[in-house]
Amino acid sequence: MKTLRTISIGTLIWILGVSLYTLSFYVPIMKNAELQANLILFVMVMPLVWMGCRLYYRDNREAHGLLLGLVFFGISAALDALITVPMLIVPNGGSYQSFFIDLNFWMIGLEFILVALLYWYFKVNLKTKNI
Repeated sequence: MKTLRTISIGTLIWILGVSLYTLSFYVPIMKNAELQANLILFVMVMPLVWMGCRLYYRDNREAHGLLLGLVFFGISAALDALITVPMLIVPNGGSYQSFFIDLNFWMIGLEFILVALLYWYFKVNLKTKNI
């Protein structure tokens, strides 16, 4: 696994995800703005992780999709702990505990892993077997 490449792609996914999450508060569609932001993030994580996998596997096919998904999620969780929670969650009355025990956080984490695994299975593993 290319460590620097994986970290940079994971950071890009996190930056785009947090940006979409934050921007969704400025477009009032639902009464519950936090639920709206989580739904938008849930939907947008799929193409973001797919794009990240595409960037990663463009030059390198050695990492398993499960491992790549876990690393992408780990990078996002670490950046959430270092930046998102203290800058966005705590000032609005939240806490580290409320952020990390929230079911939405873990559902999005599971989505990271499943999308990366599906990308690996359909775009990397099957193509490698057919070559």
